[in-house]
Parts: sequence; structure tokens; C-alpha cells
Amino acid sequence: MTVEQKLKALFQLQTLLSKIDEIRTLRGELPLEVQDLEDEIEGLTHRVERFTEEINSLQSEISKRKGTIADAKALLERYNEQLNEVKNNREYDMLVKEIEYQTLDVELHEKKIKDAEHAIAERTETVNASIKTLEERRADLGVKQAELEEIVAETRAEEDKLREKANLLEMTIEPRLLTAFKRIRKNSRNGLGIVYVQRDACGGCFNKIPPQRQLDIRMRKKIIVCEYCGRIMIDPELAGVKLEKTAVEKPKRRRTLRKTATEKKEEE
Repeated sequence: MTVEQKLKALFQLQTLLSKIDEIRTLRGELPLEVQDLEDEIEGLTHRVERFTEEINSLQSEISKRKGTIADAKALLERYNEQLNEVKNNREYDMLVKEIEYQTLDVELHEKKIKDAEHAIAERTETVNASIKTLEERRADLGVKQAELEEIVAETRAEEDKLREKANLLEMTIEPRLLTAFKRIRKNSRNGLGIVYVQRDACGGCFNKIPPQRQLDIRMRKKIIVCEYCGRIMIDPELAGVKLEKTAVEKPKRRRTLRKTATEKKEEE
């Protein structure tokens, strides 16, 4: 393929891809909204699962502490019975210390149980709120997905047809050139990888193009890119675009009226 043929093929490909972009624009923000809702639902699901696991762990901890308290109370009961049977002060002091220790241990475990129950109440409230939000988000997602599917169904046939034409056209373009074009298109905000010259300026960034560079573009001997935005440039004629010629108005000359000698005398 000559450079002229390559440029023409690239512009045709750009035209097809721009039409596909327009179809996707018709869908608006729906795909992003659906994605955001899916991400939020996933996050809420993980949150509910994590808090549920924490609640189960706290409940297991409470059960263990209650068992420890039961054992400690049994020991306290036995130690109190032994106090009545002590034979010397040494045994009495040892039993009193054991009673104090077990009493403190019971109080500590009871405090830990209260803290765990408080944590369970907080997490249960959070789980319930998250489940409620989760149900609302799932309902919203169902509505948004239905809207998106309806729009996609309306435009799918046209998009598939354009995509098929674009794929066939891509097969005729040199791989290196096609890769460069796609990279330029990806980096540009409006998705344009090749543009034609408009009013002596780049059709992408609208910066002025020097006359010599414009001549090189019209010659179609090599692929030229804009030195400002990096887009490939093509002349309007090759792109099949007719630009309206702007008529340049010539500045009007001001006529100076010379006064005659008689008029000067009258003025004097």
C-alpha cells in the first residue's frame, strides 16, 4: 500500500470507530453506574460476611468465658466450705488468697462478656443496616441492568456491523501503523487518532500548522503527525471533506477630500 492508501484506510477506520463510540455514548453513564453498583454490592457482601464471622467468634468467646466462670464459682464454693475446717492461720491465709483470686477472675470474665455482648450488638446493627442497603442496591442494579440491556439490544446489530467492517479494514493496515494509531487514539480525549487539516490548523488540537508542513501533508508522500498532540494528519481532499472557503475581505481605503482654493478662501 502507498502512503496515500494507508492514510485513506486509517481515516476510514477512524470514521467507523467514531460511529461505534457514538453508539456507546448513547448508553450514557449506565455501564459505569452498573459497574459501581456491582462493586458496592460486592463490598457490602464482604462486609456482612466479615461482621458475621466476628459475631460468631465473639459468641464462642462468651461461651468459653461462661464455662470458666462456672468453674471459678465451683472453686469458690469449695474454698468457702474449707474455711470452716482450717486448722491454722497459714491454711486460712492461703484459702483467702485463692478466694480473692477466683473472685477477681470471675469479675474479669464477666467484664469481658459484657464488652463482647456490646460488640455483638454493634456489629449486629451494622450487619442489619448493611443487609438492608444490600437489598436496595440489588434492586437498583436490576433496574439499571434492564435499562442497559434494552439500550444494548437496540444498538447491538448496528455496532456488530460496524465492528465487523472495522476488523476487516484493520487486516489491510500495516500492524506497526495500526498499533501506533490505536495508541494515539487511546491517549486522545475524543478518541481521534487521525484528523484532517482545518483552517490551517490541526483538526485535533487546533494548533496552527506551518505552510511547509501543510504542503507535505498535501503531497501524501509520508505519514506526518501533529507536533503538539501527536495525531496523524491528512488533507481534507483525501479525507473526502469539502471545506467552505472563507472570503477574505480587503480593507477599504479611506478617501481624503481635498479642499478647493475657493473653499479655503470662504473658510478664511
